Amino acid sequence: MSLIHPTAIIEDGAKIAPSVKIGAYCCIGKDVVLHDNVELKSHVAVDGITEIGEGTVIFPFAAIGHINQDMKYAGEPSRLVIGKNNKIREHVTMHPGTTVGGMLTKVGDNCLFMVASHVAHDCMVGNNVIMANNATLAGHVTVGDFAIIGGLSAVHQFVRIGQYAMVGGMSGIESDLIPYGMAYGERASLNGLNLVGLRRKGFSKDEINAVRKAFKEIFDKELAVDSADKRLAEVKSNLGEFSVVKDLLEFIESEHSRSLCRPKG
Repeated sequence: MSLIHPTAIIEDGAKIAPSVKIGAYCCIGKDVVLHDNVELKSHVAVDGITEIGEGTVIFPFAAIGHINQDMKYAGEPSRLVIGKNNKIREHVTMHPGTTVGGMLTKVGDNCLFMVASHVAHDCMVGNNVIMANNATLAGHVTVGDFAIIGGLSAVHQFVRIGQYAMVGGMSGIESDLIPYGMAYGERASLNGLNLVGLRRKGFSKDEINAVRKAFKEIFDKELAVDSADKRLAEVKSNLGEFSVVKDLLEFIESEHSRSLCRPKG
């Protein structure tokens, strides 16, 4: 039995692996590449220069790879690349890049995009990321591996979300969220570390204790009289052998365009 429903519309030029399943009323553009075992359930529209990795499943009414919403976009041949074994649920939208962002939007492997979540132009989404219902990324957002973006939350353009970070539901993220950090609120603030997530992912007690101590030394208001550079240097000297602390320091010290998400007060 054919793996492509007779009502599906596939434009000439599309590259479809033999094992791909395409359901009823799907529309596939001429520059689309679908790798082995990709499945489009039904009513899925994929367009643009879009590549979808092996084993990814896309549910009805998702719109993938269509022209982005950047008003400066002038039809450049930008791309959307989606990795392996992702689950992209109903009404999800993902857009290709722009000249400002290197002409590429990229999604990693093993991610879950729940209903109506949105990945805008030039975003870089890591592996094992979860975006809950109606979570949205504006353009040029970077999301690290294993991050969780809560439902109905919105991330401002150019913001970085570190690996293993968690954004609470209905939050507005305007500043960079550190790796392993947890933020929530209408205008979100940093509310400690994602300790539950770290434990679930098998981080050792020593690693968790080290990143907790580093967090306290960097963000404790009582230490505000010390310069930030001095505190970072002390953390690096005292706890720098732990990879979790290295991740935290590298994120804070790396070049960035947005301010750092901090605790209230």
